[in-house]
Amino acid sequence: MKLPISKRLLLCAELVPPCHTVADVGTDHGYLGIHLLQAGICRRVIAADLREKPLASARANAAAYGIPSLTGAAGGDESWRGMCFIQSDGLQKLAPGSFQSLVLAGMGGDLIAGILSGASWLEGGDYTLILQPQSGANDLRRWIGERGWLIQRERLVRDGHFLYAVLSVLPKGGDRLSPGEQYVSPALRREQDPLYCAYLARMCRALELTVSGITCSTDPADLARAPYYQAALEEVQALKGSAEP
Repeated sequence: MKLPISKRLLLCAELVPPCHTVADVGTDHGYLGIHLLQAGICRRVIAADLREKPLASARANAAAYGIPSLTGAAGGDESWRGMCFIQSDGLQKLAPGSFQSLVLAGMGGDLIAGILSGASWLEGGDYTLILQPQSGANDLRRWIGERGWLIQRERLVRDGHFLYAVLSVLPKGGDRLSPGEQYVSPALRREQDPLYCAYLARMCRALELTVSGITCSTDPADLARAPYYQAALEEVQALKGSAEP
């Protein structure tokens, strides 16, 4: 029976480094964790969700695909392989050091930042964070830069009619990002992703519309933000120009 996992979740899994335990927060149907275990990328998955209904779905799917389950994050013996299921608001019920990699996928960039803000113990730790924002990716990148965290890799995936970015982040070792870098990170520029030019064109169109709207506005708040968006647009336009054949 083939696992019905989406392209964006497959890319998230591709960026997870081999490790002992992965925390999949906002697990929903649990397909990501099942795939990680089937592929041998990790030995354990902590599947966490705010609501019981998605956790019940994830438990049922894990059982259907032959994945052992155990209650609690500790998992008992270190040799145990499988998934445990925790009802948790973000990372509140996950203990520091209970995982090496964390996946937050399929939610807005502001929500991802909020979840990470609620776990101050991540700061400076040896964790890899795989982040896939559905929206507000520029706001998430800005937040990451303001914290001094590092976007070490960024990849793109087209899933249906949408183009998604997936970030691999270390909670240390980074710098603030310029306005343009908050839309197109240095990591994405280095990656030479096949979808890079399409993504640049999309960012240019979005920023052009934003700048046009702000320029015509009489709202003082809009006018105060205008230099930021103008700077971002100019940086992204320069990148687009240099990437064109």
